[in-house]
This record gives sequence, C-alpha cells and structure tokens, in this order.
Amino acid sequence: MLGIASFYDIWKREIHDVLWIGFGAFSVVLLFIDPNFSESVMTILISLIIAPFAIFLWRTGMFGGADAFALIVLASLAPMVTLTDNPVTPLTTLSNAALLFVFPLLANVIRNSISILKNENIFEGFNETKFKKSLAMIIGYRAKKPNYGFAIEKTEGGQKKLNIVFHNAETAEFCSSTNTWITPGIPYILLITGGFIIQLIYGDILMNFFGIGV
Repeated sequence: MLGIASFYDIWKREIHDVLWIGFGAFSVVLLFIDPNFSESVMTILISLIIAPFAIFLWRTGMFGGADAFALIVLASLAPMVTLTDNPVTPLTTLSNAALLFVFPLLANVIRNSISILKNENIFEGFNETKFKKSLAMIIGYRAKKPNYGFAIEKTEGGQKKLNIVFHNAETAEFCSSTNTWITPGIPYILLITGGFIIQLIYGDILMNFFGIGV
C-alpha cells in the first residue's frame, strides 16, 4: 500500500482515495477471518489512537489528507506490527517519520553549501540578516526551475525579501517562477513509508534511544 502511494505521490503529487478505500476494506476482511477476532479488534482500536493526531496534522496543513489516510489505514491493516522485540506504540510510524524529516533539511544545507563553494551568489539581490539567510539555507534553496516547491521569497518596493512562512500542505500552490528561493514540497508519504520500515526492523527510534520500555 505504502509503496503504491509513494509511487503516485512522487509521480503526480496526488493519491486517489480509491487506494485507501480498497486497503481499508481489505483490513476489514482480514479482521473477520482472523481466528483471534476479539484480540485483533482490541489491538486495532489501540492502534487507531493515531487517527486524531493524523486528522489534526491534516486539518492544520502540516501534511496532506493522503498522509492522514495512510496512517489511519495502516493502523487498521498492520496495527503496531514489528519484526523485533523492541517496543512500538500507535505513534511509532509517525514519530519515526518526523525524525526522518531531518534528511531533506540536511540535503538543503549540503546543496546550498556546494553552491557557495562554487562561488555562486545564492542571495543575490537580497539584503537580509545572517539569521534569515541561515534559516533559508536549512529549509530551502534557490531553484532555477522550481518543481513542486513553495516560494519563500517576495518582492516589496522593488526589493527582494525572504518570506519564511508556513505553507499549508493541502492548499498552498507550487511556485512556478524561475530563479526563486523555494522550500521543497516533500512527499510526506515517503517519510511515513520510511518510518514504517524502521518500525518493522528496529521499532521506535525515540523509545530505543531513551531506553523506554526496553
């Protein structure tokens, strides 16, 4: 399910609801043919604690509806499943995914650092503080031909300014202007997929790091 969703999110940045309906229905079928029906129902109900968190993040624009549906359906299809003896919770996939978010930020820093080493003036036309420039280098980069990114610059009185604001993942429009500072619209479903894979083979990153439940 997550593999199919990731493919479509990268390709079209859109995942049809049919995918979630189909796998949601499949999870119901699996439940009713499970010999341990009562135990499975209880496990799924506990796992669905993720649902209000996912819906909240969706409605506040932190990520898209597809990401919320992915977490909810996953909770019913593979509730708190892991191949290890390490502890997991209903929030493990989400917390693992959140930690993976550091890699796109690191990629931005590396990309911008390489541009600077090449003597490229990535802040040409800007008169901003070092703090704002540093923040921009972490969350974005200057794109010659933006593709699936949100603008983090604007022009006021003929002067370019960094416009570092929150972009609603569900409603914000992608930038189409050339040579513009953008923050990439990261397909969060990839991070969810990565978070779930880590849950399978390692468990909960934070719980293991702090030794909780071990």
